[in-house]
Amino acid sequence: MTSSVQRPTRARHAMLALVAIATALNYLDRTLLGVAAPAMSKELEIGPEVMGLVFAAFSWSYAIAQVPGGVFLDRFGTRMTYALALVGWSAFTVCQGFVRSSAALILVRLGLGVAEAPCFPANSRVLIAWFPRAERARANSIYSVGMYFGIGFCSPLLFWMATNWGWRALFWIVGGIGIIFGILWYRLYRDPSEHPWVNEAELALIRADGGVTEKAEPRSFRWSDVSYLARQRSLIGASIGQFATNSTLVFFLTWFPTYLATERQMDWMKAGVYAMLPFIAASIGVLVGGQLSDRVLRSGRSLTFARKLPVVTGLLLSTVITSAIWLESDAAVIAVMSIAFFGQGMSNLGWTLISELAPTKLAGLTGGLFNLCTNLAGIITPIVIGVTVGRTGSFYLGLVYVGAMAMLGVLSYVFVVNRAERLPDPD
Repeated sequence: MTSSVQRPTRARHAMLALVAIATALNYLDRTLLGVAAPAMSKELEIGPEVMGLVFAAFSWSYAIAQVPGGVFLDRFGTRMTYALALVGWSAFTVCQGFVRSSAALILVRLGLGVAEAPCFPANSRVLIAWFPRAERARANSIYSVGMYFGIGFCSPLLFWMATNWGWRALFWIVGGIGIIFGILWYRLYRDPSEHPWVNEAELALIRADGGVTEKAEPRSFRWSDVSYLARQRSLIGASIGQFATNSTLVFFLTWFPTYLATERQMDWMKAGVYAMLPFIAASIGVLVGGQLSDRVLRSGRSLTFARKLPVVTGLLLSTVITSAIWLESDAAVIAVMSIAFFGQGMSNLGWTLISELAPTKLAGLTGGLFNLCTNLAGIITPIVIGVTVGRTGSFYLGLVYVGAMAMLGVLSYVFVVNRAERLPDPD
C-alpha cells in the first residue's frame, strides 16, 4: 500500500501527550515552593526579602543554563536530553523536602534550575519535528496547559497535603512521580523518522507543511551561531515579549499564594481553592490562544498576523492585574486575577513563533537563547516583589510592576517583531 492511500497514523498525538505530562511536571516541581512558602517561611524563619531570593535562585541557574542546555540538546537529541532532565529535576525536587536552612534551599533551587533548562527548547524541537505548521499553535497550547494544570487543578489537594502531611511531603511525592516518568519518557519517545508507531503517510503529512521529520545532525557549539541569532529582529522582539508575559506568570507561580494568605488574609484551604481559579482561567486562555492562531492562519491571513494576534490580545488583558490594588472584595480580586492570567495564557504562544523562526540546525540554541532572555523575568520579578513587600508591607508596587511589564510586551510584539518565517542556517 502506498502513502497516497494509506491513512496517516497519529503518533504525533502520543508524543504530544508525553510532552504535556513532562511540562506539567516541570512547572509543578518549580512551583511547589509557592504552595509550601507560607509554612516553610515560618519553620525555617525566612523573611520576605530572603524568600524573594529563594524564588529567584531557580531562575538564576535556569537562565544561565539555557545556552548550554540548548547546545546539549543539539548535540545529544531530544530523547536523551529530556530523559536526563526529567530525572535530574525530579531528584532536586525530592531534595527540597530535606532542607533545613535558606542556604540549603537556595542551593537545591539552583540545581533545579540547571536540570529544567533544556525542557522548553526540547518542546520547541518536538513541535518542529512532529507537527505541520497548521497544527503547531494548537499543539503548543495543549502541552502548555500542563504549565497551569498541575498547580491549578491540584491546588486544593496540594494545600490539603501541606496542611495534613506537612510541606516536605509535597516535594517527596511529586519528585518521585517525576523520576518514574523520566524513565517512561526514554522508553517511549523517538524522533519521527525513527519511531515504530509512525507510518509514511503521517511523515508525508508533517513534511508537506514545514515539519522536519529527519533526525537533526549533531552540531557543536559556535560563538558565531550566537552572534547570528542575536542579530535577528524578530527573535529580539519575541524575547522581550516573552519576558513580559513571563513576568505575569512568575508572579502567579511564586508570590500569588503568599499574596492570598497575607495581603488578603485567607486561611490555607480557602487560599487553595481561590488559587485554583486563575490557573484554570490560564489553562483556558492557552487553548483559546492556540485555537485562535491556527484558525486565523487557516482563514488565509498571514502567519505573522496569526501568531501575533493572540499574544498582543493576551498581554493587553494581563495589564488589568493592577486594578486588584483598589478592590476590597476577595471575589472581585480573584475575578481580576483570573482575567489577567487568562490573558497570560493566551499570550503564551512565543514558543510557537520560535518554532517558526528557528534555523533547522540551531533549534536547541535558538530555544536556549530565547528562554535565557525571557527567564530574566524569573530572576527580576520575585526580587522586585519581595523587596517592595518587605519595605512597604504591601503588594501594591509589585502588581504595578507586573502590569507595566505586560504593556512592554504589547509594544514589543507590535513594533519589533517582524516576519514569522524560518531563518536560514548560518552556513
